[in-house]
Amino acid sequence: MVAIRVKHEFFIFVWLFLVIIRPALAGEPSNYLPITGPCNLEFPKDHRAHPGYRTEWWYYTGNLRSETGDLYGFQLTFFRRQISPSGAEKAWPNPPSAWRTQQIYLAHAAVSDVAGKRHLQAELVSREALAMAGVLHRPPETVIHLKNWSARIGSTAQVLRVDTDEFSYELTLTPTKPPVLHGLAGYSLKGSSPERASCYYSYTRLEVAGRLTIRGKTFAVSGQGWMDHEFSTAFLEPGIKGWDWFSLQLSDRTEIMVFLLRTDDGGISSVSGGTFVDNDGNTRPINRDELAVSVLETWKSPQSKAVYPSKWRLRIFPDALDLTILPNLADQEMLTSESTGVTYWEGSVSIRGTRDANSITGQGYVELTGYAESFDMPM
Repeated sequence: MVAIRVKHEFFIFVWLFLVIIRPALAGEPSNYLPITGPCNLEFPKDHRAHPGYRTEWWYYTGNLRSETGDLYGFQLTFFRRQISPSGAEKAWPNPPSAWRTQQIYLAHAAVSDVAGKRHLQAELVSREALAMAGVLHRPPETVIHLKNWSARIGSTAQVLRVDTDEFSYELTLTPTKPPVLHGLAGYSLKGSSPERASCYYSYTRLEVAGRLTIRGKTFAVSGQGWMDHEFSTAFLEPGIKGWDWFSLQLSDRTEIMVFLLRTDDGGISSVSGGTFVDNDGNTRPINRDELAVSVLETWKSPQSKAVYPSKWRLRIFPDALDLTILPNLADQEMLTSESTGVTYWEGSVSIRGTRDANSITGQGYVELTGYAESFDMPM
C-alpha cells in the first residue's frame, strides 16, 4: 500500500472522527441538510458537490483489457465529508484563515492485476483549502480533484487521472447510456424512516480507453466502466452492520445494481433492492422480494482476518436471471487506515448464467463492507 505523505492530515481526520462523527453515532441532533423525498436530480448541475449534506462520493470502477488480452480492474473513489453543519462557520474569526474549511476530501484508488495476481492500492486525504482538494463546477464541466488525482466530468466524456508510486492511469470514459436515477427520481431509501436515504445516480455503461502504468511499465487498455455519485446525511440504521453492493454489466447490454443491507442477526433488510437497466437505458426498480442471493464460497483475509463472500448466486425473478458471480482475484481487500479507516473488499468480478435458460455472461464490481467490523460510518 502507498502511504500518505502528509501525515498530519491523517491526524486531522482522526480528530474529526472523534469529535464530529462519534457524537453523531451516539444520537446527538444533526443540523445537516436532510434527504426525505425525491431528489429530482438534473445534469450537469448535480455532478457538482452538495455541501450541507454530511457525506458524498464520486465512485468509478471498471474492467479493462490490455492489447495482449490481460485483465485489469480499476477503482477510484473521491469522498467529501463536511466537518460541521452549515452555519457553524458564522462563528469563525473575520477574516478567516486560508486553512479554514468545512470540507475534508479523501480518495481511494486501486488496480487489480488479474494475470499478475496482485491488488495495488493507494489513498489520499486533504482539507478543501489552498486548492489542495475540492470540486470545480463550471458548466458543462465538473472537476473533482485531490492533489494530483482528478475526475473530470464533461458533456461527452469523463477523464480520470491517478498517479501513485506503484501505479498510475489516465482513462477516458464515454457514456453509452444516459444517467440512471435510482429509487424515486434519485431518492434511494436505505432505512425505515424517510431521512435514512441518499440521492443516488449512476452511469452504468461507460466505454473506457486509455493508458495504465504498473511499476514503470505503461500499456494501452480498453474496456467498460461504471460511475456512481451519491450524497447523504444519514447513518445506517441501528441493527445494520454493512452492505453488499453489486454493479453488473451483462453481455446483452443490460445492467444491474443491487445493494443488500445486512442485519446484525444475519438477515437482509427489507429496504434492500436495486435497479435493472435495459439495453436502451430504460430502468425499473428491483424490490427485495424480487431477488435472492446465496453465498457459495468465502475467502479469509490474511491481513484483517475478515471472512468475505467469494462466490455468489444471484437470481432476479422478474427478469428470469440466474447468475453466478466470481471474483477475478480473491484478495481485493482495501485497507485504508490512513484515510477513512475502513477495511472493505472492492473487486473485479466475472459473471456467467442464464436469462430464460439462454446463456449470458458479464463483468462487474462488488463492494463488501462490515465484514472486518461493523460499518458505522455515514451512508
